Amino acid sequence: MSERLDAVLLLEDGTVFHGKSVGVTGKTFGEIVFNTAMDGYQEVFTDPANLGQIIVMSTSHVGNYGTTPEDASSDHVQCAGIVVKKFSEVTSRDRANLSLEELFVNDHKMGICDIDTRALVRHICNHGSMNAVISSEENVSIEGLLSELQSFPKMKGMELASRVSTQESYISKSLTDKALYKIALVDFGSKNGVVHRFNLNNCEVKVFPMNSKLEEMLNYLPDGFVLSAGPGDPSAMPTAVDLVKNIIETKKPVFGINLGHQLIALSQGVSIEKMPHGHRGVNHPIINHRTGKGEMTCQNHSFVVNRVSAEDNSNIEITHSHLNDNTVAGIALKDRPVFSVQYHPEGAVGPHDSLYLISEFLELMQKNK
Repeated sequence: MSERLDAVLLLEDGTVFHGKSVGVTGKTFGEIVFNTAMDGYQEVFTDPANLGQIIVMSTSHVGNYGTTPEDASSDHVQCAGIVVKKFSEVTSRDRANLSLEELFVNDHKMGICDIDTRALVRHICNHGSMNAVISSEENVSIEGLLSELQSFPKMKGMELASRVSTQESYISKSLTDKALYKIALVDFGSKNGVVHRFNLNNCEVKVFPMNSKLEEMLNYLPDGFVLSAGPGDPSAMPTAVDLVKNIIETKKPVFGINLGHQLIALSQGVSIEKMPHGHRGVNHPIINHRTGKGEMTCQNHSFVVNRVSAEDNSNIEITHSHLNDNTVAGIALKDRPVFSVQYHPEGAVGPHDSLYLISEFLELMQKNK
């Protein structure tokens, strides 16, 4: 086992945790949040929606099955840093091509291990998400780090999607014998699994940068639009809100996921609010109000649609709610073929309860042809 450098985790309220370094040496700043997933750590760390966040994994062991390109949500680690209890240096899966340590070093990312993550998660639950810094530099000054941390920008009001959106449009072909539908996906920080899931369902997908013109997307002659997930505060994205509003006015089917869901709400005059510590994990229970059925979902978000604002909008139907805290988990427009959810329906790493949403979107496109 390698000898790891000492490292420190400092929260903006002055709380300090001491541990050992993971990945490269240095320091990293971000909003500290926690994820309750027992596996799928590579999918979490490479998710573009986690840009700018230091992620605490609440499971005890992380890294034990290594990493592989097939499990990546994007082409590199997106989060600002990680906090784990036990960091495995042993990779037990035959098809892994890199250890988690090697992945972090290759992407110049860092983290801290040997932390009491149970105590840390409880602290975040009690006091809310806040900015934090991890440092493995020599002769660390807590006072100096705290001073730097106080000037680090808050997640609320921060626009981050432009840093992870594709710079050029590209087409991802259907993986079946037929391409029955053409989808224009607006990339605010989409995960690989979303496009892959549509490709498995007779769809060709053209992925567009978030600053694309509507005319350019319409020239592709799409059967429908998908508004992807992504990082940051949607309220800091007025241009994207206007684009979404114009997309909805085309009367083509629209499916919004996470950030895309929030942008649809904002485009209809519904407000968004920052959650105390967000929802992150693969075990979040949802109720579908249309069917009365529950489903377990994969979630990763800090912001949520304001329920009172949604209920006051006569054109909004609240279709799904979170069973733990009654937050809005899905909406639909009454006068347009538009719906959205505050979770990931593509089923990577699971659960798969929400795959029916893909089918519902395909049905909308079929009806609109």
